[in-house]
Amino acid sequence: MARPEVISSVANPLIKSVRRAIARGGLTDDGLWVAESFHLLEEALRGDCGVKVVLAARSVESAAEAHVRRLASIRVAVLPDALFQSLAGTEASQGIIALIAPPSWELAQLFRGRSLVVALDGVQDPGNAGTIVRAAEAFGATGVLFLKGTASPYNPKTLRASAGSLFRVPFAHSLDAELTRAALKQNKLDVYAGVPFSNANHVKSLVHADLTRKCAVIIGSEGRGVSEKLHAGAIDLAIPTVGVESLNAAMAASVILYEARRQRSLKP
Repeated sequence: MARPEVISSVANPLIKSVRRAIARGGLTDDGLWVAESFHLLEEALRGDCGVKVVLAARSVESAAEAHVRRLASIRVAVLPDALFQSLAGTEASQGIIALIAPPSWELAQLFRGRSLVVALDGVQDPGNAGTIVRAAEAFGATGVLFLKGTASPYNPKTLRASAGSLFRVPFAHSLDAELTRAALKQNKLDVYAGVPFSNANHVKSLVHADLTRKCAVIIGSEGRGVSEKLHAGAIDLAIPTVGVESLNAAMAASVILYEARRQRSLKP
């Protein structure tokens, strides 16, 4: 590892680039993810992701160096604690930010094998979007589609909520409804649209859905649900609930993905 450099000016180009990325919920000017926390740094290193830069507060300099000591290609910059705190996007910052090159996925990689794809249709909260990606990895989904109007997978908050799953789960982003429908049809997936539970005849209860087949689950926004364009041709799928009509987007996706995993474990 090269000797750490010291950055003490708010006008430093790297600091300004990271600040812009956090403010707009996207990548840095160089196209790098902003990953806050030692956990995300460790996950990126474990997954052999392209960690390019590590920014560390002076108070955690030793810990940061210990993580990347044998990796000569990583640039390490140490900041005064006050400057780091003014930069961090979290209130309880651990004093570490890694800048990471995002993986590049082909759309076909999301549909490999017995596909289980999650499509996020207007899920605007990055915490919910990231949590769904984490559940997708936990329960064996093959990929996640981020449609236009959904929180960006490159938002630092989305990455943080995914706990590093975005480093490993294939995803595509900024897709429109027509392209999404075409991809699902081309890959011959059963398409389910998550809806609130009701006794309507056309709504399929989760317990009666066959999720062992190649399928996609569309999760809409909590405010308006699945959009009309994606709803057309999809099978309405509801989680049976008692006392409440619906669950929030992340919880609903997690329950459906768990059920898919359970069914598939019984029918390999």
